[in-house]
Amino acid sequence: MTIIPDPSSGTCPVPLPEVERVLLGHGSGGRLSAELIGNVLVPALGEAASPGPLEDAATFAVGGAELAVSTDAYVVSPLFFAGGDIGSLAVHGTVNDLAMRAAMPVALTIAYIIEEGLPLADLRRIAASVGAAARDAGVPVLTGDTKVVGRGAADGIFVVSTGVGRRLPGAAPSAAAAAPGDVVLLSGPLGCHGTTVLSAREGLGFDTDIASDTQPLHRLVEAMVTAGGTAVHTLRDPTRGGLASALNEIARDSHVGVEVEERALPVPAAVQAACELLGLDPAQVANEGCLVAFVAPELADAVLAAMRSRPEGRNAVRIGTATNTEPGRVIVRTAVGSRRVLDMLVGEQLPRIC
Repeated sequence: MTIIPDPSSGTCPVPLPEVERVLLGHGSGGRLSAELIGNVLVPALGEAASPGPLEDAATFAVGGAELAVSTDAYVVSPLFFAGGDIGSLAVHGTVNDLAMRAAMPVALTIAYIIEEGLPLADLRRIAASVGAAARDAGVPVLTGDTKVVGRGAADGIFVVSTGVGRRLPGAAPSAAAAAPGDVVLLSGPLGCHGTTVLSAREGLGFDTDIASDTQPLHRLVEAMVTAGGTAVHTLRDPTRGGLASALNEIARDSHVGVEVEERALPVPAAVQAACELLGLDPAQVANEGCLVAFVAPELADAVLAAMRSRPEGRNAVRIGTATNTEPGRVIVRTAVGSRRVLDMLVGEQLPRIC
């Protein structure tokens, strides 16, 4: 019940929190997403829920083989943007979620939820993009599904993909495995995907200078594991919620602090300009073709060199360190020597990004 205060009281009403409806912010990959999953979706599973931290993919064993599985839905708007489209995004996103558990993809499934009225030319283009991306990643699409819904019900088309992968021997990266002293590595520039999609959607013109970084990362991960083995403690692709959410999730699940050097963050000039114009933090903008890794210090240089040997990681950099102080918190050391907290995204920054 909403209580309207007496106007003569001189007090302002406290805004009532929205607790009974799903908000766009629940799909942001930030704090509201975590609350939705942790307070509503996972508890509803009861004993059927997998124990442990929420990972990019779940692992399991069949006949002695260590496997991983991941599923995801893609609702990006617009469907086509500089550097990619919803089809390639679905393949790359699922392959990358498997790779974050050191699993090489062995099979994909694809389901299309198509809105009535979608031009067949667009559908053909998206389906061809799925095929091309799967071939490039070296993974077959084994099965799928197609549904058609009424006008206005699907924003053109939604794509749902599931992937199964085989884990590399001697590697078990997890969001809960980062340790104090770990070196934090980032494989590439920040913010390209989110700013590209927003520019294409709103006609801002930045897509003439930048393109989405969407690409498969499993071969990069294979090179990293070959160089570092079990020293590669944690892998995460900072998609929705950006680097900020990824680092905060790792800090929370591993019970470590994280210190990041602002000067080390690779933000392209066009992305920085777009973020300044729109009032966005590049660390909270979505990415689709880079990863963040926590690596034991004794092998960090070897892993970084392995990353730079691959085209996907040629711009890899060291951005920070895991600490045993302030567990669960991410701190940025700014260019002027001060410190600020880098928090998870709250609410919805850029809807329909992936």
